Amino acid sequence: MTWPMPRSARRWRPFMLDREATIVLNMIPGIGHVRYTALKEAFGSPAAVFGRTAEELEAVPGVGPQLAEKVASYDWEAGLRAELDLCDRAGVRILTLWDEAYPQILRTLYDPPLCLYVRGKLPPFPNNAVAVVGTRRMTQYGARMTRMITEEAVAAGYAVVSGLAFGVDTVAHSAAVEMNGVTVAVLGGGLMRIHPQENVPLARRIVETGGALVSEFPMMCPVSRTTFPRRNRIVAGMCCATIVTEAGVGSGALITARQALDNSREVCAVPGHADNMQAKGCHALIKEGAALVESFSDVLDVLGARGGYLPGLEPDEVCEGKVAYDPGSSSDLSADERKILKLLGGSEMALEELAGAAGFETGRLLGVLMSLEMKMLVEHGANQVYRLI
Repeated sequence: MTWPMPRSARRWRPFMLDREATIVLNMIPGIGHVRYTALKEAFGSPAAVFGRTAEELEAVPGVGPQLAEKVASYDWEAGLRAELDLCDRAGVRILTLWDEAYPQILRTLYDPPLCLYVRGKLPPFPNNAVAVVGTRRMTQYGARMTRMITEEAVAAGYAVVSGLAFGVDTVAHSAAVEMNGVTVAVLGGGLMRIHPQENVPLARRIVETGGALVSEFPMMCPVSRTTFPRRNRIVAGMCCATIVTEAGVGSGALITARQALDNSREVCAVPGHADNMQAKGCHALIKEGAALVESFSDVLDVLGARGGYLPGLEPDEVCEGKVAYDPGSSSDLSADERKILKLLGGSEMALEELAGAAGFETGRLLGVLMSLEMKMLVEHGANQVYRLI
């Protein structure tokens, strides 16, 4: 069907690119990927949507009269100009589906975000990124396990993705920042509406340490009950695995986990005490088939079973989850690694005890231990007690 071009459209369209039209459509409430695709197919391109009458727009499947009127009457020139100006002043760049820099892994989602607002630097996705998520009402055990797994993930070279909420998200981001690791916070509102406000200093540190703040929502979009589930699909979609460290049965972290499963990502859960209501969600995931993990080494085992490998190692260096390494060779051991092997000797040592004996900071020690674990020289059991293999 050939659509008539109104006089106003002839004036507007030469100054609007499909990329810009995508940003504008993303700013209009009610237009997600499904309606965006329907409009694009009906008129030939996103830019061709603007300048249409409400009647023409309403004829598109899925576009009702109210949404049609919103689009037809939207002052896209003023709206786009204000949004881009705000992004420029805030140091934010917008990646759309038309941009090569848009994360390829997100294009595979059923409902990929039309735009990503990014402040900071995105790491490559997804093989070097894991999501660490969980409840806002965290116990001391949950905080301890979240911190331990995050520190081990960073030491193994992985970026940590979470949602900047209270509880598990805050601990995961904070631990990654303190380890000088890369962490990405996916927000449930616009980048000018960081929630909770108490985490604004943490958000600033995330960017300063080489990570990023990300949102699919326009800059001034407030958070709501509907925006958080949409945020969760991006958290899961960016990563090769989602790790739930503590969650009750009603936790939003379970939505993230199930969205990870829907998109063929690995799901891992940390077990808790049987009488802890904040562990019931993790236990439910494990019963449904999620991998039970007690440390990040267990996560690496899960990824290895599916062909995963540590960042920096080529795929041909991994065979059935095991790194090609000769335990009898010590020529490639660093001075730090040799020192730790000597301290362990034939005995077991807890992490804190080992750090004191070696004179290493925790972050440095975890990096050394993770390297030794991947070389199949060291292993650890419960409560971070390490021993030689």
